[in-house]
Amino acid sequence: MARRSDRTPAIPDLGIEQDEAPQVQVAVSDVHVRYQTPSSDSADRAAQTRGQRIRNRLLGQQPMATVRALKGVSLVARAGDAIGIVGLNGSGKSTLLRIVAGLERPARGFVMAKSMPVLLGVNAAMVPDLSGRENIRLGCLAMGMTPEQVADAIEDVVEVSGIGKAVHHPMKTYSSGMAARLKFAIAAASKPEVLLIDEALATGDAAFKERSEERMQQLRENAGCVFLVSHAAKTVEETCSRAIWLHQGRVVMDGPAYDVAQKYRWWAWNLAKDETTRAASLLEDAIREGVDTVVDIQQPGTTNAPRHAIGTRRMRRK
Repeated sequence: MARRSDRTPAIPDLGIEQDEAPQVQVAVSDVHVRYQTPSSDSADRAAQTRGQRIRNRLLGQQPMATVRALKGVSLVARAGDAIGIVGLNGSGKSTLLRIVAGLERPARGFVMAKSMPVLLGVNAAMVPDLSGRENIRLGCLAMGMTPEQVADAIEDVVEVSGIGKAVHHPMKTYSSGMAARLKFAIAAASKPEVLLIDEALATGDAAFKERSEERMQQLRENAGCVFLVSHAAKTVEETCSRAIWLHQGRVVMDGPAYDVAQKYRWWAWNLAKDETTRAASLLEDAIREGVDTVVDIQQPGTTNAPRHAIGTRRMRRK
């Protein structure tokens, strides 16, 4: 556990329920993520010392570049939240989910969760040579359900996934969309308090979309929260109550799903049409507006995590 100086505020107990606001499920405080990756950029090569260039030439290696995937991201998710995360490829959306799930350790900042988050497709154990039905059983058991609970949940999982008789076929014969829908249905069956979904809802038809939205609503009504990463702002607009716009690892806006999705879609449309000047202006406007809408986790009198608590240790409370 990281040391804490006398001036560092103590990490609060997120299990305390407030009178005026729903219970905090997840708190992300000033999280930074960076990693090293090989680079063929001439600028990265020129930045090396002579010794580094000689070593890389002898070993046949490329110079390394530092990528900052997240740059000071903070947010609070409360019971009943359905949070959509939008942004271009490389903006840090999936990295944020992996940090919340505890699969990566931030270089700075910390994440606290009231219970173990379930990241769609990771917590479910999928074996390609086994049938969908057998994988449902394994996946549910892997998430802590009892054999009796699994037996009761199997038919419901099959119905939500909408894969029909394919549930009797080996998983390796499934399309990526079928596998994603089955993984979503398995994850939702365990009724997690924190469910993290990366693009799975974009893989189904209208019927699956309706079933998945209904299941997400049930999770929220049971005091849970859902994070949904999607490239389709329309999906976020229709299925989420709140949206976060990430750009180059930073939070641009955090507010009502419709408002954030509309601004993001208009910016992305201008960018796609090569209206770079207009797009830059829209991004600047969104950042200025986002200063007032981004969740401040230092609000006095709340159980939100303090922004400057030291350490990258992840704490979970049952």
